[in-house]
Amino acid sequence: MFVASALTNKLCHEIIPDAKIGCMVALSCIYPKDCRPENVFGALDYRRGALIYSDVMMRGYYPSYADRFFEEMGVTINKEPGDDEILKGYPSDFLAFSYYRSSVYHTEIVQNTDTGGQMGDVNPFVEKTEWGWAIDPVGLRYTLSELYDRYQKPLFIVENGMGTIDQPDENGYVEDDYRIDYFRDHIAEMKKSVTLDGVDLMGYTPWGCIDLVSAGTGEMKKRYGFIYVDMDDEGNGTLKRTKKKSFEWYKKVIATNGEDLSY
Repeated sequence: MFVASALTNKLCHEIIPDAKIGCMVALSCIYPKDCRPENVFGALDYRRGALIYSDVMMRGYYPSYADRFFEEMGVTINKEPGDDEILKGYPSDFLAFSYYRSSVYHTEIVQNTDTGGQMGDVNPFVEKTEWGWAIDPVGLRYTLSELYDRYQKPLFIVENGMGTIDQPDENGYVEDDYRIDYFRDHIAEMKKSVTLDGVDLMGYTPWGCIDLVSAGTGEMKKRYGFIYVDMDDEGNGTLKRTKKKSFEWYKKVIATNGEDLSY
């Protein structure tokens, strides 16, 4: 996959020399549970399990810890002659990533990953959605700084949002101030990343613009959109689409390029 990605970058740049070609990873923010050295280093090493992919595609070579990772997993990498030169010559131009939550590492957790990125323990210092995902805007700024410090290439947030149970009125209208608060706080931290931390953030797209079946749980009731869709988990409903309160708010955010977050 890494070699194919690099060769695709090569071909695209030959066709469109000034094109920008990125790769994408699903990420959460990982904190150590406490300052125990085992948890601090464990959180760093756990994070490597997610970033090994972008390390190769963004830097153009396997990181120093890769050999140990593959040995621990019982994996043998069979390289063809010239593979290393291909990786080095044609890395990705920017990193796209998804961000929904933060998670806490300690040595007793069962390491796992879902559509929201790496899963750890709950963080007692932040609020959570109905599905237990931490609402952590500062974690987004932390992750932006982590990635930009690591790669020094532009970043693109391509997924960000909260899955909640929306309660429409008799007209299908949802007054979702909680969703507006979520996006407002995350966008505010993005701005700090750009203006205070010097992060090169090339774009932002939320997940998602309209209610749809959740990729993580297969539920319609786990709603992310700015538009309410009249459909339940059993497939009952008219599919009528109704703008939520967040629709007009986010329209204004786009028009002002994030400068006006009021509502």
